[in-house]
Amino acid sequence: MATSSGTSTSAILTKAMTESSAKETASTPINDGLMRGFWYPALRSNRVQGREMRTAMLLGIPLVLGRNSKGEGFALRDACPHRGMPLSEGNFDGSAVECPYHGWVFEGKTGQCQAIPSLTAHDKLKVDRVFAASFPCEEQDGYIWVFIPDPDHCDEAVPEAPRLPTFSDSYRLEHLEAELPCHMDHGIIGLMDPAHGPFVHQSWWWRKRSSIHEKEKTFEPIPNGFRIKAHSPSANSAAYKLLGVYGEPITTTIQFVLPNMRFEEIHCGKYWFSSRTTVTPITTTRCRIDVCAAWNAFRYVPFFTSILRFFGNMFVEQDRLTMVKQAEGLKHNPPLMLIDDADRPAKWYFALKAAYLKSKQTGQPMEHPIEGPTALHWRS
Repeated sequence: MATSSGTSTSAILTKAMTESSAKETASTPINDGLMRGFWYPALRSNRVQGREMRTAMLLGIPLVLGRNSKGEGFALRDACPHRGMPLSEGNFDGSAVECPYHGWVFEGKTGQCQAIPSLTAHDKLKVDRVFAASFPCEEQDGYIWVFIPDPDHCDEAVPEAPRLPTFSDSYRLEHLEAELPCHMDHGIIGLMDPAHGPFVHQSWWWRKRSSIHEKEKTFEPIPNGFRIKAHSPSANSAAYKLLGVYGEPITTTIQFVLPNMRFEEIHCGKYWFSSRTTVTPITTTRCRIDVCAAWNAFRYVPFFTSILRFFGNMFVEQDRLTMVKQAEGLKHNPPLMLIDDADRPAKWYFALKAAYLKSKQTGQPMEHPIEGPTALHWRS
């Protein structure tokens, strides 16, 4: 069918789709503050079973996740490259995903098209050259991790997915999560903020507001981040005192690594506790706290894991409620200020991001914003 001017409907549709795509690309912020070229935890592993497919959102990208017949995870953009139908609405046979709109079939791991039912012998399209967008996918620590490539550096090798440090063969593993109505940056600087504890987390089982006192910690640079050198834990943190029953010196080390990971290690003789907290960017206005913790202490104490999970959820919920309240104030774009020394880690975070992105743009080695060990003082 043709229009009165002789232009085919197909040409008009193609032109409209191209213009729409161009407008969408043009309206997408180039600098949205989200970091690409990194692994992010998309979903807990136990939420993808058998031939079920599950959806997730990372950095504004809709994903469909599943497992093939070998148990290997896969991640595809949740949109058929033909007409944008969500592939999560289709069928999965353990190997390939079938789009419910026109039956196009895509291999799960690679996204390579295997069949287009509407084609005839007269069509010249090479089916195996058509791909649904796929993303590297690995499982670690009970998460399905997805690598979101940097579109300007797509040829770079994909590193291994992050893994939580553990220090013995036998240990317990637990996970917590909470969604926050804010940009990833606000979630991260809240994560590394050393001064909010007595106000947000004040309770009989953690610390009291009246316990505020001056602290000094030495920070040092590490690749893509910084850490607090091994030190004795704060005297006003009741949870750390539990390890005192083992009669060994207690040390803790805390570090932050781009793009979004806070690690904490607590050692007491042969006993240890290790945690990784990530702020996972869902969109520019939503993120998620994912906490993964492992430990070998108190493994034989009845109900210890359940008790730890209960208090851990309370702790994370306190952070979530605080960020919900803060989001109301941030809606009006108020002027913000960061102070020394309590907000120096937040300043370092933004400086690290800037230095990393500059390095990627110029191809030059990253200039670390922290020159050497630095002692910070604050009250909390």
